Amino acid sequence: MITIYHNPRCSKSRGACELVDTTFNVTNDPVKIVEYLREPLTVALLKELNRMLGCSVREMMRDTEPEYKQLDLGADDMDDNQLYEAIVKHPILLQRPILVRNGKAVIGRPPENVKALFDK
Repeated sequence: MITIYHNPRCSKSRGACELVDTTFNVTNDPVKIVEYLREPLTVALLKELNRMLGCSVREMMRDTEPEYKQLDLGADDMDDNQLYEAIVKHPILLQRPILVRNGKAVIGRPPENVKALFDK
């Protein structure tokens, strides 16, 4: 199973989906598309994605979104739980797309990052 946390309005997200569909998914694994702006995220899900990505919570966030600056999420005193809660309340803050396969995850920005999920 391949899960793609996707924003259909994002060209990078669409590009990653296309690469999975046309290039990398040669074994025809089932693909689940999660439009995370419509389907609520949870802190537990974000923690699991973070674990699979192996990065900081801030690296999972889009620091160019107005909400990031408005909520002062770059402040040094923000802990991970506060950052997770901010993403839950403002899902636009989540990097996109995030792809998950076989217990590993990548941020598909640039879309070519998707290849790492299919390397043996």
